[in-house]
Formats: sequence, structure tokens, C-alpha cells
Amino acid sequence: MGVLNITPDSFHAGSRSENIEVAVRRALNMATEGADWIDIGGESTRPGATEVSLEDEANRVIPVIEAVREVLPKIGISVDTRREYVARLAINSGADMVNDVSSLSDPGMADLIVENDCPVCLMHMKGAPGNMQKNPKYGDVLREVRGHLQIASMKLINRGLDPSNIVVDPGIGFGKLLEHNLSLLSSGRSVIPAEGMNLMWGVSRKSMFRHMLGREDSEDRLAGTLGVAAMAKEKGVDIIRVHDVAEHNDLFSMMDGIR
Repeated sequence: MGVLNITPDSFHAGSRSENIEVAVRRALNMATEGADWIDIGGESTRPGATEVSLEDEANRVIPVIEAVREVLPKIGISVDTRREYVARLAINSGADMVNDVSSLSDPGMADLIVENDCPVCLMHMKGAPGNMQKNPKYGDVLREVRGHLQIASMKLINRGLDPSNIVVDPGIGFGKLLEHNLSLLSSGRSVIPAEGMNLMWGVSRKSMFRHMLGREDSEDRLAGTLGVAAMAKEKGVDIIRVHDVAEHNDLFSMMDGIR
């Protein structure tokens, strides 16, 4: 899954697209490089980010989704949003999946997913982007994250959504210290709350590489990101969300070839 941010403040500057033309060009490049999905978002959820208005978020992402769908009719498009209003517009404009970092915090989001019988990614986040990294604490991080994801997913399964339409994401870097991130990564598919669900990791160029490797600038975190990606293949991760599609595609092709 390639990351396409229609934001001025996402943490990795190289992922930002300032207009539709740039966004479409990047989407086409990612498709050529081997992306199966393109995740389009209009609100940064990096630590310390401030919330954008509903109108601004919709105005950023909907024209891009429409344009990407026109030039890439078969690629999977995911909309990265916490808001049912934006998600509904996105699905009507050609998006296939909702990537909800807040796990259905908007009361209308579950209704939308069930109505459209569409895939959804439910991510664990402790707190909100503005405060999530202020000394997060857990007793048992794996148990608590899995429990959170189970509660959210059951809201959909109990209303008839097939578990195969649910992707769960442990939320690396979302209200977690390095020790929590490493514990969740090493646990792999153990975080999945029920059989039939899929697992996504979104670790690309995140601050855990600053804490573990001393890489201050996100531009210097590709090698660490690829290290996690190699482990993802071994841990049974179904989708990996990345900024650098070509490099990950090369990595996975070589791993498959050696096998």
C-alpha cells in the first residue's frame, strides 16, 4: 500500500502532494512500482498534529480520489480518514476501502461500512494525535491493543460484515513508546482478534527509527523501514503501508526468489 498524503504537514515531507497533478503523477508511479493499494489521506495524524476541518479534508481528498480512479481503474484505493462524512464521499467517488485510524470513533462510520459491505482497516490509537505520545502506559500492550481491536471489529461483525473485510493495524507509533512498538511487531498476527481478519503494518519512516537507530530525519530511515518490512513477510503481515513502493517491491521479490 503506497502512501499518498494530500496534506501540508505530514511527518515525511516526501509523501506530501500539493495539488491534484502531483498526486496523480505519484499514484501512477506507485502503481508502476508495484503498489496494490494507494492510501489517500487529507489529515495528518502524526504525533502533535492538529485537526483539520471536515470541509478542508474533503476538499483535499475527494478530487484526488476521483482523478486517481480515472487513470487507475483497477488499483485498490483506500481513504485514510476518521470521519464518516469524508469516507462516504470517498466511496461514492471510487474508493474501495476505509482506513480508520480511530477504529470507528465516528458513530456513523460503522453504518457506512456495513451499508457498503466494504473493507475497512481498524487501527489502535491511544488518545488522539495531539496527545497520544504524552507518556503512554500499558499493563500488557498486546492484550490491550487486541482487546481494543476486538471491540471495534465486533461492532461490524455483529451486523453482518464478514471478518475477511476487516484489516487490523496495531498502530505503531500511535500512543506507544519504542518498547510497546517492538512488542507489537514481534507479536505479529497474535494481535488479530478473530480468525479470517487481515493484518496491516504502517511503520514506514516513523519515529521509532529515531529512538532505535538515532535517525533524526525521516529521509534517513529507509534502511530501518526495509528491515521491518522483511520481518513483516516472516510474521504473516497481509498489507504493508509504505512511502517507498519500488524499494519494498524489490525487497519482497528478492525474498520470494530466494525461497
